[in-house]
Amino acid sequence: MLCGSLLLAACGGKIKNADSKGTGIIAFGDSITHGTGAGPGEDYPSLLSRALGVQVTNAGVPGETSTDGLARIEQDVLSHNPKLVLIEFGGNDYLKGVPFGETAANTGKMVRLVQARGAMAAVVALGGMPQMAPYSKEYERIAEENGAIFISGLLSGILTNPTLKSDEIHPNAAGYKLVAERLEKKLRKYVK
Repeated sequence: MLCGSLLLAACGGKIKNADSKGTGIIAFGDSITHGTGAGPGEDYPSLLSRALGVQVTNAGVPGETSTDGLARIEQDVLSHNPKLVLIEFGGNDYLKGVPFGETAANTGKMVRLVQARGAMAAVVALGGMPQMAPYSKEYERIAEENGAIFISGLLSGILTNPTLKSDEIHPNAAGYKLVAERLEKKLRKYVK
């Protein structure tokens, strides 16, 4: 059964690799992770790092799809021995017409690769746009089946509020601050 909370972890189940010996967090994704629309240090990984007091590496690349992410996960993520990896892809897959099943398969593979290296994986669903609802449901299923953290609705209320966005699909500094606050509340217990 799928859960329906804004932000939750494996529907209350056990998180795989919760005792990870890795260090820091890697935020792995596209332009949302990169911080497009905000200035240096105003991206959510930088803000999350300050809030949690742990290193959060920004491995976001604007324009990337889940296929691109899968191609660079070894070099940009796994080789760095992280404790936790935030996986945020899907928006560009939708915009570029990548088949939904391919996006889901790529996301599942990324989760399993991260976990096979001993790190916790968090699947991030953007929300905030009706067309992304199927992605959120599928990401929740992937997280539940793999014992990963599921984070949904990251952009909820941001992309509909002109004071929180820089353009039609990216937050501004205030929007990224809200994203970081949402993540900090849910991730703190996993990185203490």
